[in-house]
Amino acid sequence: MPVTIIVEGKNDRSKLRRLLDPEVRILCTFGTLNTMKLDSLRKQAKHDEVYLFMDNDSSGKKIRGMLRDSFPDALHIYTRKGYAGVEGTPDEYLIGQLEKAGLDEFILYPEQSPLGESF
Repeated sequence: MPVTIIVEGKNDRSKLRRLLDPEVRILCTFGTLNTMKLDSLRKQAKHDEVYLFMDNDSSGKKIRGMLRDSFPDALHIYTRKGYAGVEGTPDEYLIGQLEKAGLDEFILYPEQSPLGESF
């Protein structure tokens, strides 16, 4: 089944794009939602399996609440409070959250150097 992740902004999308297979669609709310934007997101996501990945701040929680009504079957992915949103979350933590959400098959894991350091 196709997968769509909805995030708040283009920087969030860019951060996740580096970690996920190109077949995963990443849509942005651009921090605002209205009826037209919600309709557009619903049309783009169609029958995909939808994930909501918002920042853990008041704005992100508000947007998540609005999206929850439009996508009642969506799975929720969370970043830790204190990180500067999805874009400011360390890759390792994002990968862990994506794994928890069951998206392992779509994750592009960073290569490890012989010393165990990521490039």
